[in-house]
Amino acid sequence: MPMIDSQPDALARLYARSLFELANEKGGRAAIEETGAELGEVVELARHDKRFGEFLSSRIVPTDKRDASLTRIFQGRISDLTLRFLQVLNEKDRLSHLSVIAAAYDEQVQEQFGLVEVDVYTAAPIDADLRERVAAALRKAMGKEPVIHSYTDEAMLGGLKLQIGDQLIDASIATRLRRMRERLNGPGGAQMRARMNEIIEGKGV
Repeated sequence: MPMIDSQPDALARLYARSLFELANEKGGRAAIEETGAELGEVVELARHDKRFGEFLSSRIVPTDKRDASLTRIFQGRISDLTLRFLQVLNEKDRLSHLSVIAAAYDEQVQEQFGLVEVDVYTAAPIDADLRERVAAALRKAMGKEPVIHSYTDEAMLGGLKLQIGDQLIDASIATRLRRMRERLNGPGGAQMRARMNEIIEGKGV
């Protein structure tokens, strides 16, 4: 049985809320963010390691054996709170929903602290100056503190793409060129092309 990867539902938000409150009691914002980071790391491990993902979500593995394995794998590597939470999910047969619960936990953190997760895609690694300019623009536009995750997409010609939740803001050069082609081929395109030819030939200067 594969890991379930869907939008958070009411039950996932209930588990996430319980974990959030426990983390807050343990150490406030620092513990809340540490717990979220650890959940994310476990989810990423399950996504990239097929055997581990199947171990978490399998209904064949006995609960007590999986509990002991979770302890051997994670004890001393993640906080006791996160490990205990994984064990509770195991007891409740909800480990296959871990990615959904982690997403609900992220929602809770963002809502509590006025944060917003933003994936930034660029053709080359983003530098500190561009990162801060993007962050400043997002703060102004959204009134929230962006948490930027930068990725390199070698297929891009330039510009950038922003993924905010399910919204994609595409300011890549490829998209600009496509839109320009659409305008040139659309209504009024013939007049625009004629004007461009005049300018190129020096007649319209």
